[in-house]
Amino acid sequence: MQCKRKVSGEITAFLSLIFVLLISFIFALIESATIQTTKNQKRLDVDRAIFSIFGEYQKELWKEYEVFALDASYQSGQYDENRILDRLAYYGSAGIEQEISEIQMLTDNQGQAFREQVLAFMEQQTGIQSIQNMIGLSAQWEEREIEGSQLTEQMENELLQNGSVIEEEASELLQMQASGLLALALPKNFILSNRSISKEQQLSGRTLNGGRGSFPARVGVGGLEERVLFEQYIEQHFSSAVEKKSENRTLDYELEYILCGKSSDKENLEAVIKRLMAARFALNYGYLMGSVQRQEEAAALAATIAVILLQPELMETAKQIILMLWGFGESVIDIRALLSGNRVAMIKDDSNWQLQLSSLFLLGSALDTQEGRDDENGMKYTQYLQILLLLKQNSEITMRTLDRVEENLIYENNLGYFRADSCVTRMKLQNKVEIWNGKTYQFPCKFGYESQ
Repeated sequence: MQCKRKVSGEITAFLSLIFVLLISFIFALIESATIQTTKNQKRLDVDRAIFSIFGEYQKELWKEYEVFALDASYQSGQYDENRILDRLAYYGSAGIEQEISEIQMLTDNQGQAFREQVLAFMEQQTGIQSIQNMIGLSAQWEEREIEGSQLTEQMENELLQNGSVIEEEASELLQMQASGLLALALPKNFILSNRSISKEQQLSGRTLNGGRGSFPARVGVGGLEERVLFEQYIEQHFSSAVEKKSENRTLDYELEYILCGKSSDKENLEAVIKRLMAARFALNYGYLMGSVQRQEEAAALAATIAVILLQPELMETAKQIILMLWGFGESVIDIRALLSGNRVAMIKDDSNWQLQLSSLFLLGSALDTQEGRDDENGMKYTQYLQILLLLKQNSEITMRTLDRVEENLIYENNLGYFRADSCVTRMKLQNKVEIWNGKTYQFPCKFGYESQ
């Protein structure tokens, strides 16, 4: 028969304390690990959600214009941040209290995000030599344009005061000059577009949805090289009077609109021709004043006119009027050549001068058949427009470009809901989530289409 021995169980207060502390430490580790794991998981949930919604970028905007942006209207045409929050919840951030603290629209700060993305794209496409050439040409253009405007005014005053001296020889030219440049400068077979837009409905003419907060901006976005890059992007993507991109656009002369901002193709082309004529007039007149041969031709004709009128004292006046009209007439031929798709040299010499004095007074008449010829060393119409664009404010050019982007996507791509000021390029979220026994965790998250 076995005997059972009773053993008393005892534990000291010290061991009890150690045991309690050990259990507390283990639970603290578990709680800490749970909290940290929950934090990491919620961060991953938010990251996944925000990556997903920015992955829903507007496909046609990227395909047609190489620009990334999220259409925050979600094809409704009405911008609403709640739609963004709903999509975030759909992609895995449900149960997280979220607020959009900062957001950048494609149109904010005069199209800053749009311009930055365009420049990043174009830097991969364009050589530095072509940029430097265009900068050099633009440096002298503005001065020539001002000089040409002054010459035009001087010529008009001379014609007003002494036009009767050559009225018989130049009657048709003077009538056409007075009726407007379009009638005189357009090539015979040029079909003038009658398309127009409503300025009030354009992006640059209406109240826009605006973002908030501050985001890093590219340095040097308005430098000369960057401006040339942006203008080359414009030439690649938009039509002009010499190159139509599509039949379904609301304007045919888009480059001219971006430059001048008028509501109709006709007004924009007329404004461009006026500016081109001013600079070409100054350049052509400068050549005439430096050419002994042309001066002698003008003097001979002036002498003949003075003899016919029996007023020899008018010879010098007649010569100056003839030289100005000759320079003006050569500029008309230059514009016709450009609008016919030909190239025209910036600086004229004996080899590339086109208008003979004997043909000057045929301009505007039924016998006028001069359309201008191509000069292989000259520049195209769009290259001249690039020079003019360099003289405009960056903000004007950028916003008018966005005008055309928006309208083309609406009418050419049938995206009636598209609005550029509903397009998001960057965003910052503030997130709040309950992670353990009523404890909350707050953290930010940001994402955007970055321009390198």
